Amino acid sequence: MAESIIQYKSFKFALEIIHLYIKLQEQREYALSKQLLRSGTSIDTNVEEVSGDQSRKDLLAKMYIAYKEASETKYWLRLLQQSKLVNIDLTNELIYADKIIRILSSIVKTTEKSIG
Repeated sequence: MAESIIQYKSFKFALEIIHLYIKLQEQREYALSKQLLRSGTSIDTNVEEVSGDQSRKDLLAKMYIAYKEASETKYWLRLLQQSKLVNIDLTNELIYADKIIRILSSIVKTTEKSIG
């Protein structure tokens, strides 16, 4: 089975979040970085859980959770960026989070329509 766009992007984003987490730890930011790591890698975890044969309702539930995790991740990124707790520009990560949110939102809406 070919990898979907959301599988590719969410995995790539999870890797970026892990690298960012390491940078945040190097700058002694421990509290928010752990929250970011948890939510940022959870997106891909939920996307991967629907890669098998599952019902539309299961797909919808997991994609909605992934959407919520992506929104939370964006929140932590914005908080880190605007609080200036660290000296890291997070603009690219915020843009990528927005892309993932848009894709997941589209998947959720399309799946909801198909369920009826």
